Amino acid sequence: MIPRSGRGRCGCSSGFRDISCQATRSSVRMFSVLKERVGEILLPGDEFCCGPQDTLPLTDSGKSERLVAGPGLRRSGDRLLVSRSGVLRHKEPNKFWIESQQRRYVPAKGETVIGVVTAKSSDVFKVDIGGSEAASLSYLAFEGATKRNRPSVQVGDLLLAQLVVANKDMEPELVCIDGSGRANGMGVFGTGGLLIKVSLGLVRRLLAPRSDLRADLEQLFPCELVVGMNGRVWVRAGAVQQTLVLANLLQSCDAMTAPQRQQLFRRLQQGAF
Repeated sequence: MIPRSGRGRCGCSSGFRDISCQATRSSVRMFSVLKERVGEILLPGDEFCCGPQDTLPLTDSGKSERLVAGPGLRRSGDRLLVSRSGVLRHKEPNKFWIESQQRRYVPAKGETVIGVVTAKSSDVFKVDIGGSEAASLSYLAFEGATKRNRPSVQVGDLLLAQLVVANKDMEPELVCIDGSGRANGMGVFGTGGLLIKVSLGLVRRLLAPRSDLRADLEQLFPCELVVGMNGRVWVRAGAVQQTLVLANLLQSCDAMTAPQRQQLFRRLQQGAF
């Protein structure tokens, strides 16, 4: 049966559009519910109802954008399911994810990670990035590398690299160059210093544009930090004792609230540690 022409309740010029407009109104309601729950603790099994192809008019111009479900959220038909316990976070305009104290790393394409070289062959290096299997790194995936000019990489070296292949059906693949062929800070590093393991939530706090935690650390001692999205942090200060203090602070901050962390940092600055 052909729907009647004319404008529906939503203002569309055809009855065919009434269904899509109802989905849009539903998606707006779902988006509002998500916004209201930002900052709350959610548990696995919590769900939000939405259309499978929902788009959200999130800008003043009315341009529709698809909701992006980040780590801890999963679409299942017309529902948005919570798959891990943690705090719901939101980034404008349309990204939602669950922030938790997870330590198990699942490789994701585009992330920058800290790896340890575990083996080398004629063509590739095997790198431990903390995932379920080792990643491969071609010797040509370095700035200026050629068949004659090979990079100096040894077993046990630390390196900062980016994941270009990461899915459940293929071996993870790394590169130490960006899209223009430049190293851009990636490659072998780690002369001195200390490598520690922290939660993925703490890593995101350290990498935030205006990180209070990073600013507090820099006020204590001049230091160098290399942070990988796989939960590994390399730290080096002017002295071995300072390096150990910073490493212990980072690992302790996982279980601290902001006031507790600030109190501990004040004690350190006063020399009471």
